[in-house]
Amino acid sequence: MRILVTGGCGFIGSNLVRYLLSKGHEVLNVDKLTYAGSEESLAGVSDHQGYRFSQTDIVDRDSIELLFSEFQPEAVMHLAAESHVDRSIDGPAEFIRTNVEGTFSMLETARKYLNSAPLELKERFRFLHVSTDEVYGSLGPEDPAFSETTPYDPHSPYSASKASSDHLVRAWFDTYGLPVVITNCSNNYGPYQFPEKLIPVVILKALKGESIPVYGKGENIRDWLYVQDHVRALELVVAKGKPGRTYNIGGNNEQRNIDLVREICRLLDELTPREGAGSYSEQIEFVTDRPGHDLRYAIDAERIKNELGWEPRENNESGMRKTVEWYLSNLDWCESVLGGEVEKREVR
Repeated sequence: MRILVTGGCGFIGSNLVRYLLSKGHEVLNVDKLTYAGSEESLAGVSDHQGYRFSQTDIVDRDSIELLFSEFQPEAVMHLAAESHVDRSIDGPAEFIRTNVEGTFSMLETARKYLNSAPLELKERFRFLHVSTDEVYGSLGPEDPAFSETTPYDPHSPYSASKASSDHLVRAWFDTYGLPVVITNCSNNYGPYQFPEKLIPVVILKALKGESIPVYGKGENIRDWLYVQDHVRALELVVAKGKPGRTYNIGGNNEQRNIDLVREICRLLDELTPREGAGSYSEQIEFVTDRPGHDLRYAIDAERIKNELGWEPRENNESGMRKTVEWYLSNLDWCESVLGGEVEKREVR
């Protein structure tokens, strides 16, 4: 397929682009290259014969329409989004612009494109909108996991902007018949995640001998999904998902934040022991909780399992080990995207 991917230089996007190319798809990667997007995340595939890149803002509809006209995509995988909760609290305007206005721009461009497309293309075209479990709000310790019918209850500017974009996508299906599919995923982890998110922050702070910050008492619970499992699911949804359908994608891997941080420290203790005695876990420091911090997220992924045959392949032990090993082997990438020095350690 010819697939237009937005946000393909970000964390999930770069893993997705690599995966799609490995499966023989042609990819046009459209990315504005904000702080969290880097072409270095696609080193090694930039010269692939099936790959094209355009540094374009998805809000710029004229430019997006031109890309559609030139590339003639058979599918859109829309991942471009501002996604950091703390940044959304400090500056919500950019989240509204990218996540809401940008999604509107993509939907309208796709609708205009399909209006004049051949019937064969109209029938196979899909618009996949990649969203988050945070739109569902927060769960109590004993509450059932989020399903595709869980009412929306966002609590941060980030999750509210994503909920808004989800509603737009559904409206374009109901009103205009645009063949959309929505996925809501749990917390991703793995290679190429921008180093301000929890897991890379823990790794890099530990290596530099700095305090490892944990919000509150670390009691918040998240379902962790290895990014390679996620991108497999996304390709499957584009190929076989039913238009108008929503699919939740989770890792079957709920953990308290403090337990996750301690597991990372244990792996670091094993792979690159701290100079001197003691464990990296001694560097953990509890800090003031973020405003509106949701207690628990959990995903019920039975629909995508039953309808499309997808299940995660990685568990926490295997996925987290791969992740820590990747960061230890790619500190130069971290240094480059952060624009600063990252301490080098030998992996033992």
